[in-house]
Amino acid sequence: MRAPALLWPVLLLPLLIVLFSQPPRSLVRAQTQVCSVSQNFVQVKENVDVTDPLVNISVPEGQQVTLGSSSTPSAFRILENQLFLNVTPDYEENSVLQAYVECKRDSILVTQLVVFVSVLDVNDNEPEFPFEVKECNVTEDTRVGTTVITEEGLRATDPDKNDVLFYTLQEMTPDASSFFYLMGPNQPALMLNRTLDFYKNQNMTFQLLVRDTWEVLTESSHTATATLILNVLPADLRPPWFLPCSYSDDYNCVQAHYEGAVPIGQKLPSPLILSPGPIYAVDGDKGINQRIIYSIIAGNTDDTFTIDANSGNLTMAKDILSPTTFTLVVRADQEDMAQNSVTQVTVKAQDLTESPFQFSRSLYHGTVALGSGAGTRVMDAASPSESLRIWAQYPNYPDLNLAITYRITNCTKFKMDEDTILTTEAMENVEVFYAEVEATESSTGATATTVVEIQVSEQKTPSTGDNGDGHFSTVDMAVLGGVLGALLLLALICLAVLIHKHYGHQLNCCSGKASELSSGFDNDAFVPDRKASWTPTSSPEPEPGPVPAKRPPSPPSSARSSPVPPSSEPLSLASAPDTPETARAGDSPSAVRSILTKERRPESGYKAVWFGEDIGAEADVVVLNAPTVENEGSEDEGQDENDGPHHGADADSTYI
Repeated sequence: MRAPALLWPVLLLPLLIVLFSQPPRSLVRAQTQVCSVSQNFVQVKENVDVTDPLVNISVPEGQQVTLGSSSTPSAFRILENQLFLNVTPDYEENSVLQAYVECKRDSILVTQLVVFVSVLDVNDNEPEFPFEVKECNVTEDTRVGTTVITEEGLRATDPDKNDVLFYTLQEMTPDASSFFYLMGPNQPALMLNRTLDFYKNQNMTFQLLVRDTWEVLTESSHTATATLILNVLPADLRPPWFLPCSYSDDYNCVQAHYEGAVPIGQKLPSPLILSPGPIYAVDGDKGINQRIIYSIIAGNTDDTFTIDANSGNLTMAKDILSPTTFTLVVRADQEDMAQNSVTQVTVKAQDLTESPFQFSRSLYHGTVALGSGAGTRVMDAASPSESLRIWAQYPNYPDLNLAITYRITNCTKFKMDEDTILTTEAMENVEVFYAEVEATESSTGATATTVVEIQVSEQKTPSTGDNGDGHFSTVDMAVLGGVLGALLLLALICLAVLIHKHYGHQLNCCSGKASELSSGFDNDAFVPDRKASWTPTSSPEPEPGPVPAKRPPSPPSSARSSPVPPSSEPLSLASAPDTPETARAGDSPSAVRSILTKERRPESGYKAVWFGEDIGAEADVVVLNAPTVENEGSEDEGQDENDGPHHGADADSTYI
């Protein structure tokens, strides 16, 4: 253990000789007489103003120090043998600054020193996209996994050269992110994730965000955004579809089959009318919407029919001699012939002699507002908001293809507009017109007629014509209010009469005539709910009943003979028969009478009330009990199942 210790002095001796043989550094400098700097390498941060000297320069006597021409221009200055930074460093502009320090004696260069200033990079710049909005088209049949936009097309730049950029795709259209995605956080290539559908998403919008730090909340983090718009273009995926059709999904549609009928022995000049509509097909790819070309590919025996290649109208090429059913197969091709589809058209040839040509009704009811001008459309009386439409047909063949013309034969105040009626002059008076309409079926020449009752009404009704605004004037409303007020007053009078009739003996118990009042059931026919059930009757007019045993003094003969006998066929208050004659009768003053009439009514169980003219104060209301036809054979009071109890045929009239 002691032997190695003895070797240390031997080994250290040469080292001591070398160290002590070197002269001191100050002595070397003094001997060489050259310039020197405190350090040759300095680091500074960019964007920071450095006011302290970078290095100190030692300059021997008799020498001068200057900046060499190779120094970074305008970056340094020397002041009192100290090197200062003259600019704010910017890493992106110059990452390394160089200062060449030259020492000279007079004009002779003695020495040259180099000082390197390294500028440290700071994250002080935001990344940038080369675009603000980028729009791209992609067809709906693009395969999943396809690169829609390359990485080069979406990459952003960052002046901070050492920064790493991170990308995020943010959807602005709902569910758009399920269709597209980015290849990676540092690879902004846009990829297709699922199959596109033009009818569900025709365009989708994204916001592409880039960040220069991984951490979102870092203070030095900078971001930039750009907008991406993806337009989905339709692809030719679907064949033409015949309309109307019901969609089972976005790619398949259950197409229409067409049906029609034609007369035998006649060649119709116009295209056939088919159900549910004319032959019509559209491109299943609505976004492409190619023109459709039609053709008959099967079932056209003897070339009986032709089809227009552009419109799809089906026309007869020749007449058909016997009842036949044609089943045509019609094809629709796209103009580029890439897709096609077929449908079936059934056409029946039928014998029209088996069915008469006629109107659906013998009498139509229309209405038009008073004051309407020429060209106003006649409205349906049952539905005043709708135009009155009339049509003729063969009842056994309602789907038959017909070319029918209509005209009015007896009235110049109206004209036909196809199957509707228009006025030809202003309607200035409240009146009723009866227009005869004639229909002519062109294929057979068959004709049919009907009558239209047109009521010019004071109350304005909605009109589809060009005249009138469909509103009621102040005068109209005032007249209506007056009429309603008069009706209310009349109803109150009738109510007072009925109350006096039924309860007069209770209100005036001291009256000596109370015992002469008739039963409380005499006026059941006046219950409002029963008026709607009144119907005309053909029973003969009953003879006047016997004079009652007890009655007030007889009035003058002139008063008793004033009532006029009613007609043998009274008009119902509920509705009039659907005939022109009845409608004409409805216009006369005696057609529909008030219950306060001067005539007796022959209806079964009818109770008539009227006011006498010269009877006197004690008998100014007369109530008659007409005999009931159904109960002529009964002497007792009968009770009808529907009308309630009433008096028989021999019941006496009661005078109040």
